[in-house]
Amino acid sequence: MSNEKLLTPKQVSEILGVSEQTLAIWRCQKRYPLAYVKVGRYVRYRQDDVSSFLADNTFEA
Repeated sequence: MSNEKLLTPKQVSEILGVSEQTLAIWRCQKRYPLAYVKVGRYVRYRQDDVSSFLADNTFEA
């Protein structure tokens, strides 16, 4: 087992600039490929997955 950092939906919402509710909708509708893990009843995001999501979805204007 690795020591990867797990982030809460609140932390991820602050990083991405969206609400926690938006993250919940994305999970439910599988709208965006942002991987998450369930730890019991809690949703957590791997820091590496969030970084990859940002890199893959950042475009220059």
